[in-house]
Amino acid sequence: MRLPNLLATSRGRLTAFFFLYVTEGIPLGFAAIAVATQLRRQDVGPAAIGAFVGSFYLPWAFKWAFGPFIDVFASERLGRRRGWIIVTQVLMAMTLLSTVLLKLPEQLALFTAVLLVHNTFGAMQDVAIDALAVNTLAEHERGLANGLMFAGAAIGQALGGSGVLFLSGVTGFQPTFFFVAGSILAVTLFVALPMREATPTARARAEGPSRWQVASAQMRHFAVEAFRSFLGTRGAFVGLAFALLPSGAMCLGLALQSNLAVELGLDDDQVALLNLWSSVISAGFMVLGGHLSDRYGRRRTLAVYIAAMSLPVLYLMALLQQYGSVMPVPQGGANPVVAPSALVLALWIATLAYAVAQGLMYGTRSAIFMDVTNPAVAATQFTAYMALLNLGIAYSATWQGIAIEAIGYPKTMLIDALFGLVCLLLLPWLRAVRGNVPDGGAPRRARASAAVLGLACIAWLPYRLHSGALGAAAPIFETVFTVVFVASALFLLAGGAVLERAPRAWVRAATWMALLLLALYARRWMDLLSPPLADGAALAVLVLPPAAGVLLLALAAQGWRELAAVDTQPAAAARAGAVAQ
Repeated sequence: MRLPNLLATSRGRLTAFFFLYVTEGIPLGFAAIAVATQLRRQDVGPAAIGAFVGSFYLPWAFKWAFGPFIDVFASERLGRRRGWIIVTQVLMAMTLLSTVLLKLPEQLALFTAVLLVHNTFGAMQDVAIDALAVNTLAEHERGLANGLMFAGAAIGQALGGSGVLFLSGVTGFQPTFFFVAGSILAVTLFVALPMREATPTARARAEGPSRWQVASAQMRHFAVEAFRSFLGTRGAFVGLAFALLPSGAMCLGLALQSNLAVELGLDDDQVALLNLWSSVISAGFMVLGGHLSDRYGRRRTLAVYIAAMSLPVLYLMALLQQYGSVMPVPQGGANPVVAPSALVLALWIATLAYAVAQGLMYGTRSAIFMDVTNPAVAATQFTAYMALLNLGIAYSATWQGIAIEAIGYPKTMLIDALFGLVCLLLLPWLRAVRGNVPDGGAPRRARASAAVLGLACIAWLPYRLHSGALGAAAPIFETVFTVVFVASALFLLAGGAVLERAPRAWVRAATWMALLLLALYARRWMDLLSPPLADGAALAVLVLPPAAGVLLLALAAQGWRELAAVDTQPAAAARAGAVAQ
């Protein structure tokens, strides 16, 4: 029987993109819920689980880098987007199946590395699916299609999280890997393979730049346009900081929730049911939150939603403190701790209430980023915002795992609830202006950004030399500096491409320094190196950030006239248009 091409009809397209997004949600739910729960049952500490979940989200923070390669390296026979979707889905299944023989928790480091590659293919698939949607969906279909796509991702997370936990009670945990891989391949077989994209116009392959050169040029163009867009208006610049901060308390949406469920004695079926209901509730309130923001205003409703996200966290924190459930409890002992029923009920109430608030926030937050995006570079700027939001999830999961082991659940939740409110201070300035055209302030913002990042990188040296005095808090500072290094690397890459009048040696230095800063993420694995290599790596880790700081301070002294030249014409045109009207 020949399967239908779902892209040929409106209903088919909506169905196709729903199921394609299901495959994006499956690995995230599998890692953050199912694997995190099983690791805690095997007495893996919250810090290691937090680092695992945080690293799993990292590829999504850099998915913008895959776009140029997916655009350029395409198969006309398989379909320019369809080919990438099929290949990445197959590779997702293969990498997942390769972990079946790994033994947890003894091989957690290798397991994490393989799933990091697995999720990299997931992030690449996301870029290809979004590109296919842009080129395939009619304008009148896009609103409903986006709602269905996010709903598909939520269902996928429930399938990868709740579904795996339900199944593990029957088959054991390792066989569920076949279920997850099979779910992804089922979408490949019944949805992706029968799809047929519109035949593109034949493209010339005559002499000219190689595909790698074209992809590199496109990536450079992306970096430059995103950089200019972020700095072009005050609203867009504030949106950059807003995206890097947690949008409300995050702990009940990450591994802390599943860790705590294990601590309170919930079995796999109960954890799965809790996750299933929270996913369904959150998906429904995503739609409602966006609708209410259209009616009552983005910033006003978003402030209410973000504040509401802290309330269930504080409620559960107070109950944990009251009953003395503070520090992580070793798992797997002969006499497991039986939590009071009031605490289990409180976990259910807090998690479901949090799902309501988080769902309301989710759709509204996406809408407010669209509001401050320059329509001329909408795909570039909005994709970059979404990538930065994933970076925020990654570092939040990491620091929370560290904090749980250092100071316990209640204090970690208190910090999370308060830190999640910091973004509210930025909301008054997260305002769109007419057309979001550049306002001429980009050079000033570039200099300020370079100066702040440069000073933060230089601060690494005194911190590293005296990190022992910080005790259990040192790993949290490590997470903060990781975010600084990633932000600095992105600034150097984009800034070096923008500064066309700067000496080429500076540009090359900025590019290499950016790559080295990104490589500093691997410093957590320095202990695996032999002594001579470990000593050299330790020295490099110590001196590279201050060197990058000096380079950033030098960039802060530049005039950034290239940005001023770009700003002047659109701003003048906008003013002229306003006068003409």
